[in-house]
Amino acid sequence: MSAETTTDGRAGILLVDDMEDNLIALEAVLGSLNEPLVRARSGEEAMKALLRRRFALVLLDVRMPGMDGFETASNIKRLDQTKDVPIIFLTGAEDDSGYAFRGYATGAADYLTKPFDPWVLRAKVSVFLELHRKNQQLERLLARQRADYEEVTERLAALETELTDPQRSQVRELRHLLGRR
Repeated sequence: MSAETTTDGRAGILLVDDMEDNLIALEAVLGSLNEPLVRARSGEEAMKALLRRRFALVLLDVRMPGMDGFETASNIKRLDQTKDVPIIFLTGAEDDSGYAFRGYATGAADYLTKPFDPWVLRAKVSVFLELHRKNQQLERLLARQRADYEEVTERLAALETELTDPQRSQVRELRHLLGRR
């Protein structure tokens, strides 16, 4: 599924791996989550996809030709638009143990070795999806609160203008009534 075909407004999961078999395996494990899965075969493709749409999570292979996973993660974390997108690194079990440290140092939220346990991966991804949903809910609430505040501020300003206008007959009546007490 390409980024262009996922226009339903949901933030998807970006799967980044240069190996077709790995992408197929990820899609098989995560397909039951009913979230848009977007493929990228390189770090460059991943960056383009991230600039086109929002993602709840990136699953990122460490070893890829060209821009590797660490460089891709660094670029993701550098951009204001993408810096808060969580990254789970995926790498082969035979990789150097220093890779995990380097992954976390570049901003990864988690680090899994291949072959991964499908239940564990699905559970971790589900947590990040739920966090993303909660963040979106908070953003909507804050936007509504800001709009309500602006509306109240505008109404108060209009009321203040009306109350300070000595030419208004209603204001004169109100002043007259208040003066009697």
